[in-house]
Amino acid sequence: MKFIHLADTHLDSPFLGLSFLPSNQFNQIKKATENSFTKIVDYAIDNQVDLVLLAGDNFDSIHPSPHSQLFFKEQLDRLIDNKIQVVMILGNHDYMKIQDLILPQSPYFKLLGQNQEIEKVSLQTKTGFNYDVVGFSYQQNHIHEDMALKFPTKSSNYTMGLMHAGQAANKNQDNYAPFKLSELQNLNYDYFALGHIHLRQTLSQNPLIAYSGNIQGRHINESGDKGFLLGQVDENTKATSINFVPTSDIIWQRAELKLNVPLSRTQLIEKVVQILAQNNHQTTLFGLTINGAQYLSDEDREFLLDSDAWLEISKQLDFDSSLVKIYLTDKVDISLSNNDQDYFNQAKQEVLSHDYLLQLAKSLAKKSEYAQKIIDDPSFFKEVEKMATVKLGHDLRDIEDETD
Repeated sequence: MKFIHLADTHLDSPFLGLSFLPSNQFNQIKKATENSFTKIVDYAIDNQVDLVLLAGDNFDSIHPSPHSQLFFKEQLDRLIDNKIQVVMILGNHDYMKIQDLILPQSPYFKLLGQNQEIEKVSLQTKTGFNYDVVGFSYQQNHIHEDMALKFPTKSSNYTMGLMHAGQAANKNQDNYAPFKLSELQNLNYDYFALGHIHLRQTLSQNPLIAYSGNIQGRHINESGDKGFLLGQVDENTKATSINFVPTSDIIWQRAELKLNVPLSRTQLIEKVVQILAQNNHQTTLFGLTINGAQYLSDEDREFLLDSDAWLEISKQLDFDSSLVKIYLTDKVDISLSNNDQDYFNQAKQEVLSHDYLLQLAKSLAKKSEYAQKIIDDPSFFKEVEKMATVKLGHDLRDIEDETD
């Protein structure tokens, strides 16, 4: 038996922060998720896979576009036409009512747990191999309950669990059906397919419990290859193995440039291009961190943080790759008296506190839904703090140089 485990497709993902790119390139990036999903369906058909498991967050919201709904239905129909079984659940992003979804009506398609209740379906491969799939679908954005405790005891059939959830040990995941790994291990299912965490990882080898990650990175924190897990089951022993298959058109990647001395603008750009080119082997969206921003002038910092500069730098990269973000980091190391240092630390803590920055951003958020999404991203305030620290450190050095 062969099966595909994928999760977190997030059709209609907006790819925030990339609208400065040329429209043709931006539109191509927005198609990347659909292209990755199509590749997965192609693989399933070409390799005569028996089962495709969709572990939730198939859409990015509960209001998917008509285009995405019809695209999704078309791809599912391709699987069904090739007599490939599809079992799907809904996650915390696409917790839709079944009447609002465009789904196939076929014995080869099953949406599990429509009422947010644990449901089991018993199926059979073309070779007569019997297996069960157990899971549930979200019907609300948050589930605080540990749903793993409700999963039934394993039957004599090969048994798969399908769940969109986060581990209880991670406080950030406690709103999403928090489970303990030991609970899933104690169920002793032959394979547990998880969604929700976009980082591909195997939580347990025996029994096999894994996150497939998402199928297309959407920002710099989702870097590297993305795709699906291919499972192969020995129908005699029920032994299972999984392997990762990459399908994403575009990858995100971090790069780093360390400055130890001031450089001319020309030298600086040459260094940036050199660093990116070393890591450019396919279509890549780069986030570049420049350490040692104290060696940059105000004019150079302003230049490097301008998206027009990123576009010009990107013209020197292969594979239609692009520099889409620059981060500046600096270590404030100013000689101050003990009293002045205490005042400085106190002021920094107050001015750069999350609550104070959030208060400043509220008026901006009211004017723009896009601004609100940015403000809701925790990484936004970390970036603001870094930029403010760089600017403050540079200005203080100027004052120190004048008084020495």
